[in-house]
Amino acid sequence: MSRFLLCTAFLLASAGLTAADTPAVDAPKAKAYPLDICLVTGEKLDSMGGVVTVVQDGQEYKFCCKGCIKDFNKDPAKYAAKLAEAAKAKAEPAKP
Repeated sequence: MSRFLLCTAFLLASAGLTAADTPAVDAPKAKAYPLDICLVTGEKLDSMGGVVTVVQDGQEYKFCCKGCIKDFNKDPAKYAAKLAEAAKAKAEPAKP
């Protein structure tokens, strides 16, 4: 049996077939983060030196620093709801 596996591996290698030749399954794209502020602090995303991005449950979340990820991970549902509210408010036209 091991001789069969060895021969099969040799044939595949000599044919130039590798795992990289197999078609990749496209990962679903995450929904873009619609805000320019951090959900945790309310500060501008670039206020702490660089934007930190996390994708969870198909949604992209952006934070002003790595420390905010810890707070986010304590209660992701809270921040998902907060993002949904903020995105909805941003999408609604201003009322006169």
